[in-house]
Amino acid sequence: MFTIDLTGKTGVVFGVANHRSLAWSIAQQLHAAGARLAFSYAGERLKDKVESLTATLSDSFVFDCDVTRDEDVTRVFRGLAERFPRLDYLVHSVAFANKEDLEGEFLNTSRAGFHLAMDISAYSLVRLAKEAVPLMPQGGGIITLTYNASQRVVPSYNVMGSAKAALEHEVRQLAYELGPKKIRVNAISAGPVNTLSARGISGFTDMLHMAREKAPLRRGIEPDEVGRAALFLLSDMASGITGEVLYVDAGYNIMGT
Repeated sequence: MFTIDLTGKTGVVFGVANHRSLAWSIAQQLHAAGARLAFSYAGERLKDKVESLTATLSDSFVFDCDVTRDEDVTRVFRGLAERFPRLDYLVHSVAFANKEDLEGEFLNTSRAGFHLAMDISAYSLVRLAKEAVPLMPQGGGIITLTYNASQRVVPSYNVMGSAKAALEHEVRQLAYELGPKKIRVNAISAGPVNTLSARGISGFTDMLHMAREKAPLRRGIEPDEVGRAALFLLSDMASGITGEVLYVDAGYNIMGT
């Protein structure tokens, strides 16, 4: 069996909240393959959880980063430049919308709520990539997480569907612009997983059951399946793949209803 070896590679992971986070599953796969990792946490509320998790991974470290603050983002990447000889991977698993904008009608989304969801869930990829590129002189890989609501109507996903649609466009645009620098940019569209952010979506349990019933594999997905897909996309095995959205959803996206 072929083993992916990332020994000597470095990466930064944005978006770990707890042990159920897809970002954490990705991080575990990268670390097991030999990569050295840095992590961000968003505010003091998550600090202890992220630090306790990352303490289980040798030679890792964490930064506080509010992705809506340019000075925070700049500070984090300056810290990375001091600790890493270069950066090989950027994992973006950051998304947020106000609870009231994930309930009721999309028509009632507030201007401020729309801006906030777009800023954190979509624009943050552009801002993080801008800082990462100078640290990737030999090329590298960027990956983000999306969801099928970018393409289809998912009740109660509301403004997050708009944000994911923007995010997928960014993947294509960044792949085009960064290709000459040998930096690949891809996304994983994961099926419903019981994460902290997913539980904030009204009707999530129904979404989970529907996916299990209608997906060709007749089941949901596990976080480690997303982690393994990310490992593949960031490895040399996917050296010819960029600007793509890889569905890890037990085939649910191919169904008409």
